[in-house]
Amino acid sequence: MPVREISVSELQKLRSGGSDVFVLDVRSRDEYDYANIGPDLLVPLDELVDRMPELSPHENAHVVVMCRSGARSAQACNYLMQQGFSNVSNLRGGIRAWSVEVDPKVPLY
Repeated sequence: MPVREISVSELQKLRSGGSDVFVLDVRSRDEYDYANIGPDLLVPLDELVDRMPELSPHENAHVVVMCRSGARSAQACNYLMQQGFSNVSNLRGGIRAWSVEVDPKVPLY
Protein backbone atom coordinates (compact mmCIF):
# COMPACT_ATOMS: atom_id res chain seq x y z
CA MET A 1 0.00 0.00 0.00
CA PRO A 2 1.47 3.39 -0.94
CA VAL A 3 2.18 5.90 1.78
CA ARG A 4 -0.30 8.77 1.91
CA GLU A 5 1.20 12.23 1.96
CA ILE A 6 0.03 15.48 3.49
CA SER A 7 1.34 18.92 2.62
CA VAL A 8 2.70 21.30 5.23
CA SER A 9 -0.19 23.69 4.60
CA GLU A 10 -2.68 20.85 5.17
CA LEU A 11 -0.94 19.97 8.43
CA GLN A 12 -1.00 23.60 9.53
CA LYS A 13 -4.77 23.74 8.89
CA LEU A 14 -5.36 20.52 10.81
CA ARG A 15 -3.33 21.70 13.79
CA SER A 16 -4.90 25.16 13.91
CA GLY A 17 -8.39 23.70 13.46
CA GLY A 18 -8.08 21.48 16.49
CA SER A 19 -8.18 18.19 14.56
CA ASP A 20 -7.04 15.03 16.29
CA VAL A 21 -3.65 14.83 14.60
CA PHE A 22 -0.54 13.33 16.21
CA VAL A 23 2.79 14.58 14.80
CA LEU A 24 5.72 12.16 15.05
CA ASP A 25 9.21 13.50 14.27
CA VAL A 26 11.70 10.77 13.28
CA ARG A 27 14.78 12.98 12.96
CA SER A 28 17.75 12.82 15.33
CA ARG A 29 17.79 14.72 18.62
CA ASP A 30 20.44 17.11 17.20
CA GLU A 31 18.25 17.90 14.18
CA TYR A 32 15.26 18.43 16.45
CA ASP A 33 17.23 20.72 18.76
CA TYR A 34 18.31 22.82 15.77
CA ALA A 35 14.85 23.18 14.19
CA ASN A 36 11.42 21.83 15.14
CA ILE A 37 7.73 22.55 14.79
CA GLY A 38 6.71 21.21 18.18
CA PRO A 39 5.79 17.63 17.32
CA ASP A 40 3.82 15.54 19.77
CA LEU A 41 6.70 13.05 20.02
CA LEU A 42 10.31 12.79 18.87
CA VAL A 43 11.39 9.23 18.09
CA PRO A 44 14.51 9.02 15.93
CA LEU A 45 13.99 6.49 13.13
CA ASP A 46 16.63 4.12 14.51
CA GLU A 47 14.69 3.96 17.82
CA LEU A 48 11.25 3.43 16.31
CA VAL A 49 11.04 -0.35 16.75
CA ASP A 50 12.07 -0.20 20.41
CA ARG A 51 9.78 2.72 21.23
CA MET A 52 6.57 1.37 19.66
CA PRO A 53 4.88 1.09 23.10
CA GLU A 54 4.96 4.91 23.26
CA LEU A 55 3.07 5.08 19.97
CA SER A 56 0.49 2.37 20.62
CA PRO A 57 -1.95 4.74 22.39
CA HIS A 58 -2.09 6.78 19.16
CA GLU A 59 -2.85 3.85 16.85
CA ASN A 60 -6.30 5.23 16.00
CA ALA A 61 -5.29 8.88 15.65
CA HIS A 62 -4.24 10.55 12.41
CA VAL A 63 -0.47 10.15 12.71
CA VAL A 64 1.60 12.55 10.58
CA VAL A 65 5.24 11.52 10.39
CA MET A 66 7.91 14.09 9.60
CA CYS A 67 11.65 14.29 9.05
CA ARG A 68 13.96 16.69 7.22
CA SER A 69 12.67 16.14 3.69
CA GLY A 70 10.34 13.13 3.68
CA ALA A 71 12.51 10.04 3.09
CA ARG A 72 12.96 8.78 6.66
CA SER A 73 9.38 9.61 7.51
CA ALA A 74 8.18 7.52 4.54
CA GLN A 75 10.11 4.55 5.96
CA ALA A 76 8.53 5.15 9.36
CA CYS A 77 5.06 5.37 7.78
CA ASN A 78 5.56 1.99 6.12
CA TYR A 79 6.65 0.45 9.40
CA LEU A 80 3.69 1.93 11.31
CA MET A 81 1.26 0.62 8.70
CA GLN A 82 2.84 -2.85 9.00
CA GLN A 83 2.20 -2.60 12.76
CA GLY A 84 -1.51 -1.94 12.22
CA PHE A 85 -1.67 1.87 12.18
CA SER A 86 -4.32 2.70 9.60
CA ASN A 87 -4.37 6.51 9.47
CA VAL A 88 -0.76 7.46 8.74
CA SER A 89 0.49 10.29 6.52
CA ASN A 90 3.97 11.36 5.47
CA LEU A 91 4.68 15.10 5.71
CA ARG A 92 5.67 15.91 2.13
CA GLY A 93 8.94 17.85 2.09
CA GLY A 94 9.40 17.56 5.85
CA ILE A 95 10.64 20.41 7.98
CA ARG A 96 12.38 21.93 4.95
CA ALA A 97 8.98 22.49 3.32
CA TRP A 98 7.57 23.82 6.60
CA SER A 99 10.40 26.35 6.79
CA VAL A 100 9.88 27.51 3.19
CA GLU A 101 6.07 27.43 2.97
CA VAL A 102 4.75 27.97 6.51
CA ASP A 103 7.24 29.48 8.94
CA PRO A 104 10.53 31.00 7.72
CA LYS A 105 11.61 31.44 11.36
CA VAL A 106 12.22 27.68 11.47
CA PRO A 107 15.89 27.28 10.46
CA LEU A 108 16.50 25.66 7.10
CA TYR A 109 19.23 23.05 6.98
